[in-house]
Order: sequence, then structure tokens, then C-alpha cells
Amino acid sequence: MTDFCLPEPITPAIFLRDYWQQKPLLIRNGLPQIVGRFEPQDILELAQSEEVTARLLKQYDDDNWTFTPSPLTAADFADLPPCWTVLVQNMEQWSTELGQLWRAFGFIPQWQRDDIMVSYAPPGGSVGKHYDEYDVFLVQGYGHRRWQLGKWCDPATEFKPNQPIRIFDDMGELVLDEVMAPGDVLYIPSRLSHYGVAQDDCLTFSFGLRYPNPTDLLENINKALCQPHPDCDLNEFAIPLRLRPSVQPSGELDPATVAEMKRQLLATLAQSAPFERLFQQAVAAAVSTRRYELLPTGDMAEPDEVRLRLTQEKARLVQDNNCKLVYTRQPLRIYANGEWLDELNPLEALILKHLADGRRLNWQDILALAAQTAEKQTALQLLPDSICNWLDDGWVLLDE
Repeated sequence: MTDFCLPEPITPAIFLRDYWQQKPLLIRNGLPQIVGRFEPQDILELAQSEEVTARLLKQYDDDNWTFTPSPLTAADFADLPPCWTVLVQNMEQWSTELGQLWRAFGFIPQWQRDDIMVSYAPPGGSVGKHYDEYDVFLVQGYGHRRWQLGKWCDPATEFKPNQPIRIFDDMGELVLDEVMAPGDVLYIPSRLSHYGVAQDDCLTFSFGLRYPNPTDLLENINKALCQPHPDCDLNEFAIPLRLRPSVQPSGELDPATVAEMKRQLLATLAQSAPFERLFQQAVAAAVSTRRYELLPTGDMAEPDEVRLRLTQEKARLVQDNNCKLVYTRQPLRIYANGEWLDELNPLEALILKHLADGRRLNWQDILALAAQTAEKQTALQLLPDSICNWLDDGWVLLDE
């Protein structure tokens, strides 16, 4: 089990109270488990794979950058300038071991996880001075990178014109200027400007965390409205609004009427139990949706093999951290990669809930959960088939 990466004496509660979205935190040797897992050549080869999402940035001078998106080929890496960077997204898709390191950040709800990105750069390589609209833990996996952190930014911050990436010159007064070594972790809050420059051949892994934006929520509310479930009776919303018209030209839709409609609509939604359930469903679907397409897992699992490994070979069932697995408590609903798993039996739901919380379940743990449910024997008989489906869908792993 990977411990949290926080240093003594900073507990998760202290971090969330004093640092989260407020100030950075440098953690020396916070994640030593990442050291030695990858070398630069691994990332360069992966970046040129057909199914990988990658970007190549070339810097010729302060105001001359080029940007090449995937698919990348060997030709893209010919005639490189001295300063360049390649970035690969969704690294947990390509490394189960790397995905398991999300546990080091388990004090942050997993529904906030975006993906793990890796940045490779030779000496002098950078992606410029910039800020992000998400929180990030930067983990140095190989080599050294100097990080400078400066001013807070907002949507009004001006970027350099005519550049393929969002960068600027003014970092303001620096609040941090440090070189990170392998295993070091740096937390950077959303909208804090930062600038990283490779000191030698280096790999930096970015564990990104973000909240849904209003567009995400509205899209999922629309999906829930188009596909309502039995416990979300939308007939309540069919009652007409009550308006008092004023004397006006007959063709005008006046601003006061529109404002009153908005007020009544929001009041109705705020007081509606069906909308509360629908909104919860929309939020859960939004935050559990992956940004990148899930690739096939390969060989299909067999129920007899799953049963044997769990009962005799002492394997443990764990969440595949390439999957976003979240749940709501009242009522208990499980969501995987944006989908509500509405056909689970009680035992299956309990198992996935515990996996989402970071538990590693052996057969004895599963028997204890089964004892809490009705129709225990039937549920256990069906379970190997269900686990096979979860393995094939990329939700879980069998860990020795």
C-alpha cells in the first residue's frame, strides 16, 4: 500500500485547510516509488505510438514556438532546436504501476482526478511561463527541473500574442524557486503561475486534479433529462409558470418577464426533490467521465480462473486507476467512467464501493461483504462472471 505523499507533520486535514488552492507545497522525496520506473527513451518511444495522445513543443527563442500534436513520428524529432519538450497524456493507460501511485494522493477525492501527464525535456527545455485551470502535483521521476512560482492569475491575464501555447512573460514576485530531484513532489494550486526548466534530461509527472465546469454539468443535466430514471419524475416541471404581464407592444419579450421566468425556474429547481436526484446523477456522470478514450484491455478473463486466483492463489481485487470509479451514498449508486451501473446487485455494489475507497479485497473480505447482503450464495455464484466483466471493461485488477 502506498502511503500519502504528505510530509510530517502535515496531515490531510492540515493540507486541505492550509494549502489546497491557497499556496504551494514542496515535498522532498515525497514519492520515492516513482524513481527508476521510466527513463527518457521510454517516453520518446511511447510518444510515437499510434494510439497515444502527445504533444511536441519546440522553442526557437522567447517569441518563436511551434506545436505539433499527435500522432508523432520519428520525422517530428529530426532537426530539433536545443530547447524542446514532449508531453504524453493519460499515462495510467500505459502503466498500471504508475496508475497505482494515485493512492499517494488519496486524501483528495478520486472524482477530481484528471490524468497523469509526463513531460520529457533535455537541458533548457520548458513549456514556458503559464498557469493552469486545475490543481496539480508535480512529481520528478528522472533528472532535475528548476521550478519558479509567482503571481496568481485569472481569465483576464494576458498571454503572448501569436503563439501556439498560452504563455506570458510577467511572473510577478517569485514565491518559490527550487530545483526538484527524483522523488520530489510539488503541489501547485490552480491559477498560480509557474515556470519549469529542465536542468538535465528529465521526466516530470503531473498528477492533475480538476473540478467540473458549468458546461460539463449542463451537458450531463441534459442527458439525464433526455433519459430520466424512474425515481426522477419530471412531470413536476410541466406546471406552467405564473406571470403578471404589463402593458407593452404585443411582439416584445421584455427583460422583466425573462428575469421573472428565470427566478421562478431556479426557485422550482431548488425546491424540487426530483431535480435533486437528477442533479446528483448529472454531477456523478460528469466527474466520473474520462477525458481520453479507454483502449481495449486485451485477453478476455475467464470465471474459473478468477475464482481460482481469489480463493486459492490469494489474489486481491483492486481498482484499476485507469478507471474513474465513484459512488453516491444516498442512495448507493456506482458510476464508472461516466456511466451509472444501475444493474448491480447489492454485493457487487458494496465491492465496487470499497474498491473506489482504495480497499484491496481478498476472498475473506468479499465473504464478509456478502454476509451483509440478502441472497448471499446466489450473489457469490454470479460474482466471478461479474468480475470478469469488470476486468474486461478495465475497472478492476487482480493483484498478487
